[in-house]
Amino acid sequence: MPIAVAFAATSALLLTGCGGDDGGSKPGDEIAGADTDKSTASPSSGAPEVSAERPDMTLPEDVEERFEGWKTGDATKDAVLADAGRAQTAVTYAVTKGDPKSPALSFYQSGTALAGSQDWVKGIVDAGLTYSGSVRYFAPEISVFDKEPAGVSYCADESKAYNKDRKTNKVDKTPATDDSFVLYSTRLEKNDEGVWQTTKLESERGNKKCVQ
Repeated sequence: MPIAVAFAATSALLLTGCGGDDGGSKPGDEIAGADTDKSTASPSSGAPEVSAERPDMTLPEDVEERFEGWKTGDATKDAVLADAGRAQTAVTYAVTKGDPKSPALSFYQSGTALAGSQDWVKGIVDAGLTYSGSVRYFAPEISVFDKEPAGVSYCADESKAYNKDRKTNKVDKTPATDDSFVLYSTRLEKNDEGVWQTTKLESERGNKKCVQ
């Protein structure tokens, strides 16, 4: 799929390329009546801290990520959700920095997820693109299988994130469709530093659970 067509919501799109079973994506919107647990680079700041020093992932002013309903009140689940969100932000950050080898990617991802994200970011950067706009992540569901692996699924509304030419800063605003909404299913594993890394990801574009 051509980068200009496939790319519209950085992290969500990019992670689709990380071993997922679906193609590209389109970006995030704010929907009335939804939860308003907003964040840009830290989806669950109340989650327990880990011993590892977390990388900076400050996004540009024209890029926003919103995580709604990202807290459960359970410390373990909230830690998993926090790092699942940060794995998305790490891809967004790598795109905006133009760095497929961004340390943030390998901090929050590993396995096929990391390899796919690095390739996807490189494709977007090589195409001379970055991203502008907002992505909304919502309706998370989590299963902690035991002390190390966990599964997280969530929806992404990518209807207000757009291609941006890296040289001219021109933003290509395209209309939203059902494909702007994506269901993500991920596997996370806790590493020795206490970080829940995303190791695998699958996606389904236009899933009825997510279309709004």
